[in-house]
Amino acid sequence: MEAKATPETPQGAARGYRALPSVPDELVDARGAIRPVWRGFIDHLNSLTPEELDRRIARGDQYLRDSGVYFRQYGQGPGPAQSVERPWPLAHMPVLMSETEWAEVTAGLMQRAELLEALMADLYGENRLVAEGHLPPRLVAENPEWLRPLVGVSPRGGHHLHFLAFELGRGPDGRWWVLADRTQAPSGAGFALENRVATSRVFSELYAEANVHRLAGFFRTFRDAMQSLAGPGEGRVAILTPGPLNETYFEHAYIARYLGFTLVQGEDLSVEEGRLMVRTVSGPRPLSVLWRRLDGSYADPLELDPRSRLGTPGLVSALRAGGVAMVNALGSGILETRALMAFLPKLAPVVLGEALKLPNIATWWCGEASARDDVLETQSRMVLSPAMATGLPFEGRQTGTLAAALSSAALAERLAADGAALVAQEAVTLSTTPALVGGRLMPRPMVLRVYLARTPTGWAAMPGGFARIGAAPDPMAIAMQRGGSAADVWIVGDKPVDPVSMVATPAIGNRRVAPGGLPSRAADNLFWLGRYVERTEGILRLLRAWHVRLAETGPAATPLLDALQPLFDASGTDPVQGIPEGLLATLSAAIGSAGQVRDRVSPDAWFALMDIDKTARRMAARVEPGDDAARALSALIRKLTGFSGLVHENMYRFLGWRFLGLGRRHERAMAMTSVLLTLADPEAPPGALDLAIEVGDSVISHRRRFTVATSRETVIDMLALDAMNPRSLRYQLDGLVEEIGHLPEADRYGHLSPLARAALRLQTDLATADAETMDSDALATLQSGLANLSDLLTEAYFR
Repeated sequence: MEAKATPETPQGAARGYRALPSVPDELVDARGAIRPVWRGFIDHLNSLTPEELDRRIARGDQYLRDSGVYFRQYGQGPGPAQSVERPWPLAHMPVLMSETEWAEVTAGLMQRAELLEALMADLYGENRLVAEGHLPPRLVAENPEWLRPLVGVSPRGGHHLHFLAFELGRGPDGRWWVLADRTQAPSGAGFALENRVATSRVFSELYAEANVHRLAGFFRTFRDAMQSLAGPGEGRVAILTPGPLNETYFEHAYIARYLGFTLVQGEDLSVEEGRLMVRTVSGPRPLSVLWRRLDGSYADPLELDPRSRLGTPGLVSALRAGGVAMVNALGSGILETRALMAFLPKLAPVVLGEALKLPNIATWWCGEASARDDVLETQSRMVLSPAMATGLPFEGRQTGTLAAALSSAALAERLAADGAALVAQEAVTLSTTPALVGGRLMPRPMVLRVYLARTPTGWAAMPGGFARIGAAPDPMAIAMQRGGSAADVWIVGDKPVDPVSMVATPAIGNRRVAPGGLPSRAADNLFWLGRYVERTEGILRLLRAWHVRLAETGPAATPLLDALQPLFDASGTDPVQGIPEGLLATLSAAIGSAGQVRDRVSPDAWFALMDIDKTARRMAARVEPGDDAARALSALIRKLTGFSGLVHENMYRFLGWRFLGLGRRHERAMAMTSVLLTLADPEAPPGALDLAIEVGDSVISHRRRFTVATSRETVIDMLALDAMNPRSLRYQLDGLVEEIGHLPEADRYGHLSPLARAALRLQTDLATADAETMDSDALATLQSGLANLSDLLTEAYFR
């Protein structure tokens, strides 16, 4: 007989929801009743029809696609990187927690943060804890994350740790346990923001009324703390990323854009007289604060790992001289050592004078002979550790994880091996949380990641964070690399929450801050983004003209089609393919350049570029030569024009926009010169001149300006000399001269730079030419001069 439903019994999508045997659950208690913090959410969920819920989920997913949110999955894809970009795997059901419980959790984590800060200061300072026997020497001395060159280096600002994350799991007793400390370069905060936006799109009405604490205030507080750490003066804040092939590069770019910080790579930085400098197009500029997102050992190949290609030589010397504040300090990776967790409960009373408020997962240090008997006795209690269950990285040679499958003899043999120093962890059975599976709620294992940031008044906690949700009851499937997903975390209060945003406080809100320097690498990529986008458009127009004539006249157009072949050969495209590989490769190059500067490309512009690529690849599989290809190519031209419009109308008119524009103008000038050399040649077949006007998108303008038939002189006048035609060579050179004039050091006290002089000379030569004298030799000379401009630009700003 079916049990009678009560207001506390799961109904609707939650009907039949049951916690797993002996496993704590976030939605229901031990009696199977819905917990109070979840009741409003479940009522709202039950009010939605399956069709409406599907539409809402699609709305959240569409937001993530439009924003280009992804994570990099390793072990897949072609090429040496063996990785591919995967859509962000959002678990559409949030995890709910009351603000009362949240306050208890964050209080424990703030205490733990103070303990880790004191431990860090001791390990790189007096080392009193080792000397007094509180920590085993091997745990420190043999740990590859203990960076000896940092010993004795006092951090600028007085603190080693500024931004922390903690992995939490709820134990069988209902308490939260710390599974791991993330002190090196905690990731995921930016993804938490995107989870919040996407999930609020799914449950928009409920979110607006559910008293959910907002995230923006946490980021505003941390941003202000970073800027105060930079201090007054010229110094800036930057985020150091390993680059686009990193698993969480999207987040690096997103956070940099969200907080207004400069995103840099190791090659962008240098050390001069103890100060960390960023190479910009205006010359070296000082950085005061560096928020690093790469492992500490990779940060300086000169004093740390010489194999690193991601770091900056001399970075340690800048830290030693107090020339930069590091978030977090180099060497903080040692605090992530799992063996260290075995000692934290005893260290807390010694260091802080009080017991830990939030317990660790039970951990044993097995590196000392005296501990072996205890380990052997408890070995039967050990199962797969959360370190493996959550897909977190293992430690190095000095630590490891023991599983229940090990026999006592095998365990003893491993412990007796030379140099073996192991740590064993008793597993915490992960609590489950509801996940939507086929329209129904099902319990899935969960790990919670919580973030703390140091502020001038103490630690602040992000009111939420994000949770990783298993794809199946098996905890091995909780890592996103293995099919897991990420969920938003809602901290729910009893009363309405205050609205917060990233807007500055009134005390500093009216102060305009000059835009940060443009790193040379970013300028280089923006220049080439402009070139590749313009090159793509040029190829599209050539291909369309080729297929239009093929459709109109068939074999009779062969001489004219053959005349275009040198232009196709130069771009590596085969027009017979319709949407050729050469076009797709050029488009991929544009996306690659944009990917290097994701923090400087708006989400709309990025999505427009990706949409063009997706459309082109879909068309490539099915378009036929002739009219079918011509119509497809026209559609791609319109889409590409949309990207150009977004850039032109919305991008801030600072140096980045100028380098992007320089790339487009330079490429258009080079391409137009090639078109005129090929199609305005006296030996070109009949129809070539009209084809040049069409490729130059100037048919209407030519008809209005010249009442006579098309001739070489009218074509040269329109496409080379007309200063009012945005497709002409003259228009491009006028623009190049103007934009170059705005670049740093282009005109120093009346003395033009070599680049500015070369551009002005080309402009003058073209402005004083006429259609009769602009023969093939003159065009070839102009093309050579344009190529030289690119070399001069590279020499002046990209090296």
